[in-house]
Amino acid sequence: MTNEHAAGATGRKLMIAALIASSIEWYDFFIYATAAALVFGPLFFPDSTPLTGILLSFATFWAGFVARPLGGLVFGHLGDRVGRKPAVVTCLVLMGSATFLIGVLPGAATIGVLAPVLLVVLRFAQGIAVGGQWGGIILLLTENVTGGRRGAAGTFGQMGVPLGVILGNLAFLLVGALLPHDAFLAWGWRIPFLASAVLAPVVLFIQLKVEDTPVFRELKQREQRAEVERAPLTEVLRSHKRAVLLGSGLLFAANAVFYISISGLLAYATAELGMDRNALLMLALGSSAVGVGVIFLSGRLSDRWGRRPLIFAGSAVLLVWAFPFFWLVDTATLLGVAIATTVGTVGSSLTYGPLAAYLSELFEPRVRYSGASLAYQLAAIVVSGGTPFIMTALLAITGTSASVAAFLAVMALVTLGSAYGLRETGPARAEAPAVARQA
Repeated sequence: MTNEHAAGATGRKLMIAALIASSIEWYDFFIYATAAALVFGPLFFPDSTPLTGILLSFATFWAGFVARPLGGLVFGHLGDRVGRKPAVVTCLVLMGSATFLIGVLPGAATIGVLAPVLLVVLRFAQGIAVGGQWGGIILLLTENVTGGRRGAAGTFGQMGVPLGVILGNLAFLLVGALLPHDAFLAWGWRIPFLASAVLAPVVLFIQLKVEDTPVFRELKQREQRAEVERAPLTEVLRSHKRAVLLGSGLLFAANAVFYISISGLLAYATAELGMDRNALLMLALGSSAVGVGVIFLSGRLSDRWGRRPLIFAGSAVLLVWAFPFFWLVDTATLLGVAIATTVGTVGSSLTYGPLAAYLSELFEPRVRYSGASLAYQLAAIVVSGGTPFIMTALLAITGTSASVAAFLAVMALVTLGSAYGLRETGPARAEAPAVARQA
């Protein structure tokens, strides 16, 4: 086998491993959202009203997003100093352990107030893990290919998000189909959490078979170790604040519609519109499958057309679709919800596909893990984790879904403005870090 063929085979194995690892990692993170909407209220907050119980369970859901920037900071620093691979492996182990422990955590009826406290601690650990792994996974992918293929390569990390939703929904649908409702609420919900143990072989493969990226190895070989060991986080905060803030804004629209679709909408449609839980989970499966294809396509197209055109297109779709989205949802029909979420998924996936390459290209290699992770995870704490809570609160305060639609529209405008404020990085400019427009 020639060196070229060997490199190609290694690259394909890396993409498959990264896709599997990312999918299971996001599966672990997202099944919490489903459980928070369906189970955690009465289980961990039994003395609350149904609405308050949902709000409290979504507040614990938010804790994972509060932790994500911390994970990005800690593991971004580690990834820029020690290597991409060690950071990724550590994050995967942490995520699998925290998710498994949630699956065996007793409820408030057994251990009282300690139950929700431990739930928040474990959710926080999940957040740290996913906050650190995203940057490592996308850098293992994008730093192992040339600039002209980074958009496509990065999608193997990005596609893990909808695939994680698909796996999580399948797990809950399967358990719900096999068990009576009372058994599902009593103990069946734990099975999807315990299934996270399947991540172990993937962790072992990455540890034993995957080398760190050529970009990071080159930094060492060129005797720039002092540069690598310098505090990359400090440099990002000092010299790249604008890129971090605008890079974070690129995610606002996609994240808002995504978390409304997979979590907030599930609670709203079942509790307020009287729709069937399993039917909604099936619709989420279908829209997530569409998302996988659109993410892959948009990443590939960004290698030909540039990153910004795809982001402009996706956020424009979400801006136009914000109010029709909820008009259709409020019909309380499966067809209406299916159309609403599918179009929303297309818009968010057009935006999300190029972001692995784009965010990595915004920063030079020695601070890339820290910079890309901080930008990505800042959006998590500002938008992602709070969206189901904000949606539920807006509905309770205003009594109309128009308020949530307005929230979506504002998020789309933020993404459009952020994309306008950043220069293009690919494909022709992919080898040089992008800089924000000067005000």
